[in-house]
Amino acid sequence: QVQLVESGGGSVQAGGSLRLSCVVSGPEGCTAWFRQSPEKEREGIGAVEMTGKITIADSVKGRFTLSKDNAKNTLYLQMNRLKSEDTAMYYCAATYFADSCTLSPPNYNFWGQGTQVTVSS
Repeated sequence: QVQLVESGGGSVQAGGSLRLSCVVSGPEGCTAWFRQSPEKEREGIGAVEMTGKITIADSVKGRFTLSKDNAKNTLYLQMNRLKSEDTAMYYCAATYFADSCTLSPPNYNFWGQGTQVTVSS
């Protein structure tokens, strides 16, 4: 079993920044961030393999940065130059299998409860 606890969400004005954290408990081959807003499908933002390889979605590349502190078992999502369309519930997810380390939600077996990000224009 893998447990994930997200934090760091909140309300921010457009152009601002937030850093989300996800504490990961348990073995995993890959951890990732997703987001979902009402009436939209869950969208992959970025993933980190246990080797350190990072994948970032084109939609956020240049504004969002993914990192992982293995000593703290924590995955981070640094979000800069936030836009109103970034408003969503943000979820951390994990899978045992490094070869499933994509931005496709069905690849992930374990999910956190989510943290809300609201960007006002």
